[in-house]
Amino acid sequence: MIKRTLAIIIFLLLGCENNLDSSKDIFRYNEYSNISSLDPAFSSTLRNIWPTHQIFNGLVRMDKNLNILPDIAEDWTISNDKKVYSFKIKDNIYFHESTYFKNGESRVVNAHDFEYSFNRLINKNIASPGAWVLNNVKSFKAINDSIFQIELFTEFNSFLEILTMKYCSVVPKEIVDSLGSSFSKKPIGTGPFKFKRWDENIKLVLVKNENYHEFDESGNKLPYLDGISIRFIPDKKSEFMEFLSGNLDFISSPENTIIDQIFNIDGNLNENLSDKYNLSKSPYLNTEYIGFNTSTNLKEDLLLRKAINYAIDREKMMKFLRKNIGYPAKSGLVPNGLNDNFYANRYFKNIDLASKYLNEYKQINNVENITINLTTDAQYLDVLEFIQSELKSLNINLKINITPPSILRQGKATGKFDVFRASWIADYANPENYFSLFYSKNHTPFGPNYTFFTNKEYDSLYEQTLIIKDKEELNKIYMSMEEIISEYSPIVPLYYDMSVRLKQKNIIGLDNNALNILDLKTVYKKD
Repeated sequence: MIKRTLAIIIFLLLGCENNLDSSKDIFRYNEYSNISSLDPAFSSTLRNIWPTHQIFNGLVRMDKNLNILPDIAEDWTISNDKKVYSFKIKDNIYFHESTYFKNGESRVVNAHDFEYSFNRLINKNIASPGAWVLNNVKSFKAINDSIFQIELFTEFNSFLEILTMKYCSVVPKEIVDSLGSSFSKKPIGTGPFKFKRWDENIKLVLVKNENYHEFDESGNKLPYLDGISIRFIPDKKSEFMEFLSGNLDFISSPENTIIDQIFNIDGNLNENLSDKYNLSKSPYLNTEYIGFNTSTNLKEDLLLRKAINYAIDREKMMKFLRKNIGYPAKSGLVPNGLNDNFYANRYFKNIDLASKYLNEYKQINNVENITINLTTDAQYLDVLEFIQSELKSLNINLKINITPPSILRQGKATGKFDVFRASWIADYANPENYFSLFYSKNHTPFGPNYTFFTNKEYDSLYEQTLIIKDKEELNKIYMSMEEIISEYSPIVPLYYDMSVRLKQKNIIGLDNNALNILDLKTVYKKD
């Protein structure tokens, strides 16, 4: 009897899958790393951000060109001292239907919902990883149903960009109170798609929100799709095979083990795929780098760090290891897509200069043999083996220690590792977010300064970027900050990432963006 019941359940699940996926208006993608939560308060990684982006809205949003646009806020004003933001809330935005609402259906969003949502974000009992986004917020309150006001401690240029993050989404109090921790599995939001079903480790299903408030430029109601089907195939190779079989509508950023099957040496589709699929690429605000703990040797090991930076051929690395899926990090920490106005060729291979710095370092420190222990996870082993080979030309022995990602993150946060592989994905699209990595008040664990870099001139410049509005003046400051980083070399920038999307031919409107957000409200399938 038990076997028969189990067989029926499996049949029904697979039947639901097939019925759903047979619709031409269902968008299908895979999340190989699975999804841990659909609560926007826990949208710290892309695996969680992508589905929560479909379900929730905030006060403001960012378009594909990184412009700030109204979302649930109709408009806003900023006080003369740039510290008080007053948002007027639209009066026609409804939460998704739920029996937990008093009328058993839905209700209009108001300013009090944002007050509740922000209080929840900073509630220590919730322990949201996004609580930091309100660190500079002195107070917030609903003036009435229509006006939500936020006051900052200090003026901060990037505050609107921060509010576009999914952490700042609005959630309904009565639903969260009713569901408790289960809200992360059965969310209610305001977005273009609403939660339908989640069969853990199998499939997540979202369906069209018929009451969504946005329209396209021609007056057509959004979204176009009837739903979204997210599978959880844990293996990237199997994911690729499912895409080739037509069972997935797109794949993003294929892993290194299969890029040879997809891309030629120039980063374009191989001939056997170019007629069958569409490829779109754009800068993705993510910088991969090697970091040094400089807490005790900022000046002592300076020459060694500079020698390493001049020993690496980043263009060769990207061409042969990544098929040019990415950009050599020649300018500094801030990646392509944000560095256009202060780009300079600061990091390049010059073996003579590398040898000069290394010989000076050896003489000053009276050393001959140099061994460096670098800690990383397994995903970037090929890149680091390339670095290892490059450093052999200088007789530098690079030892690579592989550790699980969780141990690597913990070690960086505690300053355990002297040398480590790291990356920084932009929280919001502003160069200041990258430069915060070297601000002395952000030494880990209080911030993302994992290198413990300290420089008074740099700190002063960074603080200016928080308040200066003039773009020309800002770009000069950004240039100076990159020069300081280059001079002291607390990091070895490796490469800037690229948003890569391989799509079925019938998928229209799926655009790339610098934050690699998956926005499906204007996507449709061509007959």
